[in-house]
Amino acid sequence: MEENGGDSQDLYQEHVGPLLEWLAGSHHDWTVYSTELLQFDVLITHAGPALGTALPHLIPILSSCLQPARDPQMRLKLFSALSRVLLRAKETLDSQGQFHSYLDTVIKDILVPNLQWHAGRTAAAIRTAAVSCLWALLSSEVLSATQIQDVQQTLMAPVLTALEEDSQTTRLTSCRIISVFLKTSGGATDPDKFIKIYPELLKRLDDVSNDVRLAAASALVTWLQCITKDAGKSQSQSDIQYLYRELLVYLDDAESTVQDAVLEVLIAGSVLFPDLLVTETEAVMHKHRSPAYCERLLQHIQTRPPAQ
Repeated sequence: MEENGGDSQDLYQEHVGPLLEWLAGSHHDWTVYSTELLQFDVLITHAGPALGTALPHLIPILSSCLQPARDPQMRLKLFSALSRVLLRAKETLDSQGQFHSYLDTVIKDILVPNLQWHAGRTAAAIRTAAVSCLWALLSSEVLSATQIQDVQQTLMAPVLTALEEDSQTTRLTSCRIISVFLKTSGGATDPDKFIKIYPELLKRLDDVSNDVRLAAASALVTWLQCITKDAGKSQSQSDIQYLYRELLVYLDDAESTVQDAVLEVLIAGSVLFPDLLVTETEAVMHKHRSPAYCERLLQHIQTRPPAQ
């Protein structure tokens, strides 16, 4: 059995380039019903490591077929195939270590146009597919920290917008992407842009989905950790005070998992202005159905060693 797998890989290695070159001749006319699209889909799904040798043919076809003017159903099918190979990018697209040369095209020519808002359900499905592709790319571990920072410069704004999508999958994935962006940049973002991130995450604490609420809380922890590394925390005192007040409301949430997650956010944020947080907590404690979470928070702040 193993030999067959090896044989088919040799076949792909030998023929993937010429096959893609042949398919490239017709791709401008493809729709979801084109036989060539089916052949292309099978090829990229099964070619494995051979894809890494075929990037000069592969990426231009994808870039052309994924433009917003092209057949929407075809774009959905191609995004699905692209997500699958991006998840295994080390063994597929980056098998020769050359994918970085095409990263700019993937981000700016493929993802950016497809993340832009257009009316309609199919357009929304395409945005979900584009967000999933970005998540697959970030999860594949083929990007260096510097490359992720470059991607963030281009895509943070459309991903923040995607937090408002009707699709729960899109909102959840967007929260996770923002966490990765923040962890990698460590707060090294333009301060004006950086401060606009937390209100968008805060809105998601009201999400209908608990998974999204928890992912948003997790991203807020990372956001606060970025401030603790940043010397500019004093400029953000009014923002942090507002964030403390809003989070304390969710410390009395009906869902205990959300209460636990928000307690983690407040603990992460307590290093910034502990005295202020104590004042804010003591002011609302009596309004909560149970003071237990407020007490745990105050206890944590009081037992922390003073800041050096």
